[in-house]
Amino acid sequence: MLLKRKIYNQLLNWKTESNGTSALLISGARRVGKSFICKQFGNNEYKSMIIVDFSKPSSTIKDIFENDINDLNSFFSKLSSHFKTVLYKRESLIVFDEVQLYPLARQAIKHLVEDGRYDYIETGSLLSIKQNVSNILMPSEEEEVEMHPLDFEEFLWAIGDEVTFSLICSHYKQLKPLGQGIHRQIMNDFRQYMLVGGMPQSVLAYIGDKDFYAADKEKVKILKLYRNDVTKYAKGYEVKVTSLFDSLPGQLSKREKKYKLASVSKNARMREYEDAFMWLSDAMIVNTCFNATDPGYGLGLSLDHTTHKLYMADTGLLVTHACRGKGYINNELYRAILFDKLNINEGMIMENIVAQMLRASGHRFFFYSRTDANYSRKTIEIDFLINIGSKVCPVEVKSSAYRAHSSLDKFRRKFENKLGDAYILYSKDVMIKDDIIHLPLYMASLL
Repeated sequence: MLLKRKIYNQLLNWKTESNGTSALLISGARRVGKSFICKQFGNNEYKSMIIVDFSKPSSTIKDIFENDINDLNSFFSKLSSHFKTVLYKRESLIVFDEVQLYPLARQAIKHLVEDGRYDYIETGSLLSIKQNVSNILMPSEEEEVEMHPLDFEEFLWAIGDEVTFSLICSHYKQLKPLGQGIHRQIMNDFRQYMLVGGMPQSVLAYIGDKDFYAADKEKVKILKLYRNDVTKYAKGYEVKVTSLFDSLPGQLSKREKKYKLASVSKNARMREYEDAFMWLSDAMIVNTCFNATDPGYGLGLSLDHTTHKLYMADTGLLVTHACRGKGYINNELYRAILFDKLNINEGMIMENIVAQMLRASGHRFFFYSRTDANYSRKTIEIDFLINIGSKVCPVEVKSSAYRAHSSLDKFRRKFENKLGDAYILYSKDVMIKDDIIHLPLYMASLL
């Protein structure tokens, strides 16, 4: 089965608008579907295609890049011969897969694009860490797009529903409730999405016969792959990266989700872990949310780099990571998600899925955490701050049984002249109450 992905249209736009004047760099976590979308796009939109996989380059490929790149006639002739593929001027695509593993190929993009004969797509992750960019000239001829796990709309497409998300969009624009029957049906599908996640191989395993166990096995494989990548590519600080990765579910399960290194190591210091945090972020395994200390003056301007939260880029992987090998059938977390029984600790799943959806929608997101001057022991905590137009909008994630939003009320009073709409995302239907827009979780991507 072919999964329909929105990024395909971005590739089409690049092909038309660029017309050979730039290469496209697709960044994304491992196993998010980068190679697959390139194959699909190349087969559909070009007369021929060559994919050079730098995760396992042959000695012949290395020799071609090292000795023939300055003579492009020879370079293309040998590449064509090696892959037994005819290249056609302006009708062929060359893909450099996992290009971060062979930086010389990325450097060559400048000359290849200037030559103008063919189109080029690069895929990769860990594209900015030192070992992958040292001693190379970064090409300015790249356009970059990020590829994320399947979003909820793509998940609905995968399970055969091509119409529901249009209904969701319509009711979001009107801020109109969908009605309990339809809302309940959509939330049932959304809970499946939270459990399965958006990694293509786990989605494909699940939709075969709606089997969570099949999806879980695929997610276990992905998590093992990530751990192996840490060992192979985080040289010098692999122990720190592994510690951060393993502690993610525990950190998110706390009421206050700011990352506390003391839970990893009593004597750990932020400056010692900077490279490890960057590695996880650059690998796109996590989504980082920074503390904005003064949202009234622009979120990025008041950024506190020492205080942040880490969310896993795919919520399905977080669920499996949190379960740590416990079978899904008897696992309380699975049951809590399926039956809308998440308590405050398990609410990490809801907050994580919102972070995932906001990131996939293009938001840089922040949070706010400060002790209230009027109540020395109480802290104002806002889960997310996002820019909508020129305004900063606070977003809180709540369980269906929540009764109050005192932090949000204090925050709105504190910055009342500088904020846009306030939102609460929860598992119930659309509602406006106390001048706060309440939306179901599955509308997070529309903010």
